[in-house]
Amino acid sequence: MNDAQQALSHIQTVIDKLLDPAGGCPWDKAQTPLSLCEYLIEECHELVDAIRSGKPGHVCDEMGDLLFLLIFTAHRYAGEGAFTLADALEAGAAKMTRRHPHVFGDASFANLTEFTKAWAEIKKAEKAAAGEQESGAFASVPTGLPPLTKAYRLHAKAAQAGFTWDDDEEVERQVEAEWLELLDARASGDPAAQEHELGDMIFSLVELGRRMEIKAAHATDMAANRFRARFRAMEKLAEERGLDFSALSLDEKDELWNAVKAAAPQHAEPARAAAPFVQPRDPAPEDDESGNNEFNGKGR
Repeated sequence: MNDAQQALSHIQTVIDKLLDPAGGCPWDKAQTPLSLCEYLIEECHELVDAIRSGKPGHVCDEMGDLLFLLIFTAHRYAGEGAFTLADALEAGAAKMTRRHPHVFGDASFANLTEFTKAWAEIKKAEKAAAGEQESGAFASVPTGLPPLTKAYRLHAKAAQAGFTWDDDEEVERQVEAEWLELLDARASGDPAAQEHELGDMIFSLVELGRRMEIKAAHATDMAANRFRARFRAMEKLAEERGLDFSALSLDEKDELWNAVKAAAPQHAEPARAAAPFVQPRDPAPEDDESGNNEFNGKGR
């Protein structure tokens, strides 16, 4: 038994103990797959934060938390007689094998476009074989996705179906038009109209970003992180100057903000390694953000 197998056996032993009818944990025993959803989402976000922090130790800790929850969830399904962890792992391995015929079979693709088309066809065949109904360009876009991610995926799917603006300039004009409509809605004082037009503008900005190979969700996250870091730095600067931040006027706070902003490196962001081919995320390989269409022979 290798280290990974030993660790998996250990975590399953821990779960068995937590769920022991005689001496387990009441909270854990009360959990269901549905009740665990919010924790799964939270742990996913914490893992992403850890990865972006660039701290491997933090990543290891958060990845362990997420893996524990996934295995725990599988254990609950196994208790219901639905499926086991082994079933889920085998299903994942089999799916990736089917969807990479250039690696595990004799297929070959000239470029990424051919591969993503084949991926979609294989997935469609899988759905049909399973008796799952899927129709329409947006059928594979989950309704529960975070809003900016959902908007990005919908734009990508629409573009794949040939329904999008002809060029970037048209998108820019659309953004400008949406801005003017938002101003009109604001002037009208109608809350519903304001919400509607704000949503339209954001939706158009997501498409502009997509064409620039920028994901709005990531860009917004980075902007929020910058604001958070600068605000904290502003508070610390006030402390260093012996000032009560809460008692400062807006002009005084602006002065601190400008000082912090001037001291911060512009456009600073952790470097991301470039890759000639990015593994497509199920269920939308066409959302690959690398912009690279190279695909050599059977492999990568």
